[in-house]
Amino acid sequence: MKKILVVDDSALMRRVIFDIINSDEKLQAERYAVNGIEALDILMSGEKFDAIVLDINMPKMNGIELLRELKSKGKNETVLIVSTLAKEGAKETIQALELGAFDFVTKPDSLAEAKGPGFGQNLLKMLHLATHLPPVPEPAVREETSPVGGRARRTIARETSAVSKKPLRGDTSKHSKGPLGGGAKKLVALACSTGGPKALQYVVPFLPANLDAAVLIVQHMPEGFTASLASRLNELSRINVVEAEHGVAIEKGTVYIAKGGSQMRLIEKGKKDHNLSVTVEAARNGLKPCADIMYESLMKSSFDEITCVVMTGMGADGTKGILQLEQTNKIYVIAQDEASCTVYGMPKAIAEADAVDEVAELKKIADAITKHVGVR
Repeated sequence: MKKILVVDDSALMRRVIFDIINSDEKLQAERYAVNGIEALDILMSGEKFDAIVLDINMPKMNGIELLRELKSKGKNETVLIVSTLAKEGAKETIQALELGAFDFVTKPDSLAEAKGPGFGQNLLKMLHLATHLPPVPEPAVREETSPVGGRARRTIARETSAVSKKPLRGDTSKHSKGPLGGGAKKLVALACSTGGPKALQYVVPFLPANLDAAVLIVQHMPEGFTASLASRLNELSRINVVEAEHGVAIEKGTVYIAKGGSQMRLIEKGKKDHNLSVTVEAARNGLKPCADIMYESLMKSSFDEITCVVMTGMGADGTKGILQLEQTNKIYVIAQDEASCTVYGMPKAIAEADAVDEVAELKKIADAITKHVGVR
């Protein structure tokens, strides 16, 4: 039984969250605090919890201030942010993740929505991940991630450092053993989910400003959060980081983060012009943005090579798209190693599909990208 502390100033929301948590036989919510000061007192008393469900907007001491206090005191707590402010103030949510929060779930706007299945399922799913319980079952993806078209299998690197596993499958005479030469058209396409906002801070800020490729990123986030994520990463980085906009022409040395609540595709015109399509449309497998859609849009594009990077996240988004992409384009796949993942789901799926060229620890992914893509 995993023990949960609920920190929220709303008695009604505390009751709803208690009911949701205690509906799961593996979770138990017994204690609560109405603000950060009360929560800090409880935690400093020595009482142990497997996870904390934390509101941001509270009197006396808010969630951000509590996270700062916990960090300053060396308290490494597992914290899940649940707050309306996480939707209205995405900047605070990104700040909470920087301060060590595991992830976030947006608090519903109405009581009816709070008591509906969506919020409860999302909260329980995140708590299961945060407390290392068996995950909420995901849709079966085995057929989608199985080897396609009789291609040769690749050995997966198991080391924690970046290790190249060249040659690539297929006609190896067409594949160079290192970065492509000057003048080659290259692209980086990266996918991540749970744990991604924090993980990206160990990757994007360490990419050089003169990287010889544009970078497309799909990070699973709701609408309203990706602009703040892009802004924060841009502040930390030498490379330019922006939220993707419909119709924009991509440029080398720029990172484009897919807009939350939309789908992002690359549209090629005449092999020279590459523009982004950002459209509001249905989710695929419950995801918008969806990495599979991004990778599928790159099929038959004229890039000399596409470097695909798969990082921390639950599920298998990206695997199907990469397996389809490799049938039409030369690709190089980098996957985050299990030890450095918050959730070893997406990298595991692509590894089990035998579609990985290089496994890299989180802090070495930027170097792996740069060494393979090169600089201008």
